[in-house]
Amino acid sequence: MASILERNKKLKPTKKTREEYAEDALYREVWEEVNNEKTQAFIKKYSRYIIAGALLIMIIATAVVIGVRTHRAHKIAIAENYELAVQKLDANMLASVAENSSGATSDLALFQAYLLDNDIEKLEQLANDGYSRDFRDLARLHIVGLRGDEMTAQEIENYLAPLNTKKSPYYYTGRLKVAQKYLSEGDRKNANKWLDVIISDKDAPASISASAQALR
Repeated sequence: MASILERNKKLKPTKKTREEYAEDALYREVWEEVNNEKTQAFIKKYSRYIIAGALLIMIIATAVVIGVRTHRAHKIAIAENYELAVQKLDANMLASVAENSSGATSDLALFQAYLLDNDIEKLEQLANDGYSRDFRDLARLHIVGLRGDEMTAQEIENYLAPLNTKKSPYYYTGRLKVAQKYLSEGDRKNANKWLDVIISDKDAPASISASAQALR
């Protein structure tokens, strides 16, 4: 004798009547109408905020596009001006490029301007406000080369203190400069202190190490 469960499995699902289909359609229509009314009410209530938000997004997007284009145009103009200044060997143009640009481009242009007109103020500006350590330290070395005779060994040591780190590409050159100045003042004790650091450093460039050993 078949169980009740087995009999139920054989039962076919009942088909909906026309009235039931009509009732379902009416329900969906009412539900959509209610949702439309809620959506319209929400839009009406917050329309000002929605419009303001949309306008804000448009303004921001437009500003970003304009900003990118302006920045790109500025970069292109700087590159063109720099190339022209180099071709003309114009120190003033290079100084203008340095003033209106940033990063390595600014530093390089300012240093090249100095090489053309020997204006030590450009070196001082680069030493104090240069964007990159390489050019700041290079400028300090050049200033010591120009004004070293007017400075004491202690003043040179203090001035080249920013180079006293291996992060500087002129770490060893700076140390050698300080040692040479102490020697010129007859202070071999302090000079040897700087020279010994170079000589004992396995990473010191061969030429600088040889110079330090010759002075020692």
